Amino acid sequence: MVDLTTSYLGLKLKHPIVPSASPLSETIDGICKMEDAGAAAVVMYSLFEEQINAESHQLDHYLSYGIDSFAEALNYFPDMETYKVGPDEYLNLINKAKAVTNIPIIGSINGVSSGGWIDYAKKIQQAGADALELNIYYIPTDIGLTGAEVEQMYLDVVRDVKGSVSIPVAVKVSPYFSSTANMAAKLAQAGANALVMFNRFYQPDFDLETLEVVPKVSLSSRQTPHALRLPLRWVAILHGQVNVDFAITSGVHTHEDVLKSVMAGANVSMMASELLRNGVGRIGEIVADMTTWMEEHEYESIEQMRGSMSQQNVAEPAAFERANYMKVLQSWRSDPAAIA
Repeated sequence: MVDLTTSYLGLKLKHPIVPSASPLSETIDGICKMEDAGAAAVVMYSLFEEQINAESHQLDHYLSYGIDSFAEALNYFPDMETYKVGPDEYLNLINKAKAVTNIPIIGSINGVSSGGWIDYAKKIQQAGADALELNIYYIPTDIGLTGAEVEQMYLDVVRDVKGSVSIPVAVKVSPYFSSTANMAAKLAQAGANALVMFNRFYQPDFDLETLEVVPKVSLSSRQTPHALRLPLRWVAILHGQVNVDFAITSGVHTHEDVLKSVMAGANVSMMASELLRNGVGRIGEIVADMTTWMEEHEYESIEQMRGSMSQQNVAEPAAFERANYMKVLQSWRSDPAAIA
């Protein structure tokens, strides 16, 4: 019998598939449906720093990083009353989810600054969350802000959150640091128990009729396999070098994607787009397909597989570095018929 169990944030999970933060976890019914479908754990829908600050009527130094320098920029913040889950409701949702489910519930906070909102990390713990995912989402637009200062913001938030809770903390980060490997090591030193690779920065679009900048959410799909490759590469590079758990959260749609993630060194694979597009029933289907593949290829466990394709274990470690860039370019050959 294939052993699919894995560990993540000190939690023993029945398999590596975890629904990531999404609207699916906005209700108890949605959370229960994911558990019934076979989810190993659930990451809650994110509670935003702006929601907390709006409720307490306290403005954090988040606004000091250039956003309030332009009055029109404030219009891009949504009306906090339109959120389905406010701070108090969020805590109640976690409490109820823990009461009616038997899987780990991971709280999620989306913020960037060090301030009073971090107290909610402790409240999320008190509500019963088994762990916390800290989603640091910050786009530095101030040309006077250096890369070192941006990195320090991240580290300060992680230290402050870790100082307020005893439950494990995962940090969801972007791939846009000048030295991703060094930043991963620093986040681990700051107390991160896991790194979630990677945060997708959603890009705005232009409406040519209204001449407005509009939000645009594009779900990943099986037709965009490149979405998985960036986190796959970095988890494979960092596995065995940085002492944290790893989660891959971009471009996971099939059992093959989950298997690749584990082979790179990930403890879990997180998915949202696949479940939003095709329903939470996909969890059970992917678990079944994983089991079949592992049996056919004579793998006994997830643990046996983890990190087997990491940079430390592959025959050609340079495949993850610059040498691969040249090899990829040389691997493409034009179709003579197409040119003709």
